[in-house]
Amino acid sequence: MNNLLFSLLVLLSACGGKDSPEINPPEPVEVKWSFSPATVALSSKGETRSVIVTANGDWNVTSNQSWCGTEPGSGHNGQTSLKITATGNPQTTARTAELTFTSGNYSQNYTVSQAAGTIENHVPEGYSLVWEEEFNDERLSGGKPALPDTGKWWYENLQKGAVNNELQTYVGGYRGTDTVAAIHDGTLKIIARKSGSDIISARINTIEGWTYGYFEARLRVPGGKGTWPAFWMMPKNFTSWPLDGEIDIMEYVGYQPNVVHSTVHTEAYNHMIGTQKGATKTIQNAETAFHIYAVEWTADYIKGFVDGEAYFRFDNDGKGDKKTWPFNVPFYLKLNLAWGGDWGGAQGVDESKLPATYEIDYVRVYQK
Repeated sequence: MNNLLFSLLVLLSACGGKDSPEINPPEPVEVKWSFSPATVALSSKGETRSVIVTANGDWNVTSNQSWCGTEPGSGHNGQTSLKITATGNPQTTARTAELTFTSGNYSQNYTVSQAAGTIENHVPEGYSLVWEEEFNDERLSGGKPALPDTGKWWYENLQKGAVNNELQTYVGGYRGTDTVAAIHDGTLKIIARKSGSDIISARINTIEGWTYGYFEARLRVPGGKGTWPAFWMMPKNFTSWPLDGEIDIMEYVGYQPNVVHSTVHTEAYNHMIGTQKGATKTIQNAETAFHIYAVEWTADYIKGFVDGEAYFRFDNDGKGDKKTWPFNVPFYLKLNLAWGGDWGGAQGVDESKLPATYEIDYVRVYQK
């Protein structure tokens, strides 16, 4: 019996010898992508296009440009319909974005191009350009983006609640590492943002002033309850409000999407006594596309425009009374982004909308 057991053990040992083949894991399959169409060229106005992505594995996709996004952000083995969306191009040059598809150690790029933006000329006949700010300075200062040129602009420093019960503090471009006025990609970004326990933003003004002219800026406004961007004018030799007057070329409050306002204030006509003179206009895509806001100011009238269309007019009554027409002295231009306050915060504020960015492509002044 013992001899039989010994023989069986020897036989089993021989069957499991060192020469048995080893089982190796399969080699990873290289993931490859193909696209239809092979490239995408988008219009300057911004649009969404679909691309069929074919791959032999699961993947993710990212864009290297904030103006170009994708939906969905991932796909699987086989075909996926990918929507590529670009915002309007504010530049007068074409631009490109690279979409990077990744799967494990494999990746492949896909190029999206967008045509140069075109800007319509709405300047009335007879006017010539006398002053401009194009915000094209890309230099870094102390590691920060370029700030508005202090040869043309000056900052206001105002504490929370100093005007209109607004909730922001206005600072000179930045506080510490928090920038609120930055020039890059050809536009000025005025940013309202949290900074510690405060909300900070910028309010900048032109050093120069003008009497009469056509004043315009190409702007994209932020949305959400609490935002209150403005483009406006005040007298160079200001002493008191409302006697000295105010011209609001564009104001926007985020709780009223796509509604813009143009207004004047004088001693006789102002919002404190409910007699202000102004108008509103509903436009498309105020928060996602640039629009040109302007005012034509002459000795006889003030007209407000958006994209070349007049929607507000205030006439000089000819009485020579400063209380009704203080608009015969130099005024300067102002750009700011308020947070909350009597008007911007009339329906509360939504801090999830911070940081909020008010984008300015250019500011131009024309005179006869």
